Amino acid sequence: MNDLLTIAPLLSVGLTAVAVLLSDAITPNRKYAPISVALAGLGVTAWILLQQSGGVATALNGAYVGGPFVAYLGLLGAAIVAITLLISPDHLFARGYPSAEFAATLLFALCGTILLAAAADLVTLFIALELMVIPGYLLAGFAKRDPLSTEGAVKYFLLGSFSSAILLFGIVLLWGATGTASLTEIAISLTLLTTGVPPAVAVALALITTGSAFKIAAVPFHYWTPDAYQGSPTPITGYLSVGPKIGAFVLLIKLFLIALLPLAEVWIPVMVILAAATMTLGNLVALTQGNVKRMLAYSSIAHTGYLMVGIVAAGAGEASGIAGILFYGAAYALMNLGAFAFLAVIQGRPGATVQLSDLAGLGRKHPQIALLAALFLLSLTGIPPTAGFFAKAYVILSALQAGGLAAILAIVAVLNAAIAAFYYLRVIVYLFMRDPAETDVQVATSPLLRAGLLIAAAGTILLGLLPGGLIEAVVQALAS
Repeated sequence: MNDLLTIAPLLSVGLTAVAVLLSDAITPNRKYAPISVALAGLGVTAWILLQQSGGVATALNGAYVGGPFVAYLGLLGAAIVAITLLISPDHLFARGYPSAEFAATLLFALCGTILLAAAADLVTLFIALELMVIPGYLLAGFAKRDPLSTEGAVKYFLLGSFSSAILLFGIVLLWGATGTASLTEIAISLTLLTTGVPPAVAVALALITTGSAFKIAAVPFHYWTPDAYQGSPTPITGYLSVGPKIGAFVLLIKLFLIALLPLAEVWIPVMVILAAATMTLGNLVALTQGNVKRMLAYSSIAHTGYLMVGIVAAGAGEASGIAGILFYGAAYALMNLGAFAFLAVIQGRPGATVQLSDLAGLGRKHPQIALLAALFLLSLTGIPPTAGFFAKAYVILSALQAGGLAAILAIVAVLNAAIAAFYYLRVIVYLFMRDPAETDVQVATSPLLRAGLLIAAAGTILLGLLPGGLIEAVVQALAS
């Protein structure tokens, strides 16, 4: 019974997914019924997570550890899924895609995120990762009649499968070399090494680093990202750019900042190179994009590099680096989901794409929508007092305090933020400072879509003006 109570958030999300499918079978002609059931189930899950945020509890013989850390990431994951559910239905209905399967797939992915946050050993960690990413493959190919969606989904699935195999080989080697699957016991075993890094551990570290880099779309393992993001339906792209990414960074925290922390001097230089390359290439390629959706895809790669700054800082001994990652994850989720919700708004008709030229003068025709878009773009740029500014400042300051290679990486991050400002602000210039485009953009303004946009906008502003509450929650999560 204690185990069941501890894993109650996981059970709640899983049962909600089943209820969504049953509701669609019972009332097949009510399009919004699955969405309503899913949102209600997320509310129940959020209440359970809040009840468990006060203390740590273990289940499944110590493989599952619940508490403030799981509560924080579970609530963040539930918020991401809820906003995605709000901004998606009208986009999907206009194209003839089912809502029940979509909502259930999102919920199963959330199960993986919660389990990933609670995982205390290698086996549970890998199972949770796959439970989170496999629904992503399905979502990427959700528009199965669209060749771009099929192409992106195949690339995502094939490279994701290869990376999972590589990661699993590394996990098995690490398990065999240390004689334990427990993350904390692996760290203790590696701390006791006196004759350097054994070959098996070195190979395991290389494989784990490679597999993890694929999962977070770090350069040069990012090739699947632009095609998968461009081919997916726009609201799904918004989810894929934040949900699996935050989960993958939880994987990095568990592996590199718990199990492999005694080897930090070995993997920090590699992470510094990966982070610098990811930020720089993501931003430079985004500069050349005329398609706004593809530009945001490369922008997402660049933000992976910013998040990696926190990993390097934490590995160098600055605990605020992990706090920076958790805060950045929440801020990035809100502003990036908002940006993709804006694209969903102006892609009202099937087959519509969004080029920069299509946005010209949109601020005159639809000023409210354009102002919200400007808010999200300014936050992604890192302009105060938005959430994006405090997120970037948090990870960069933690890296500066860590010193050494982390401080050098912080300087690279600042330079890249300046590069990113050009292509984000270029969109705002098109919105407000160019003559209206000849093509008439069809704007979708359904109540659910507007609610999703406003929630994302309110969160972006509140985290910028009043970041203290979330920072306190992050610190409490890390204390556990």
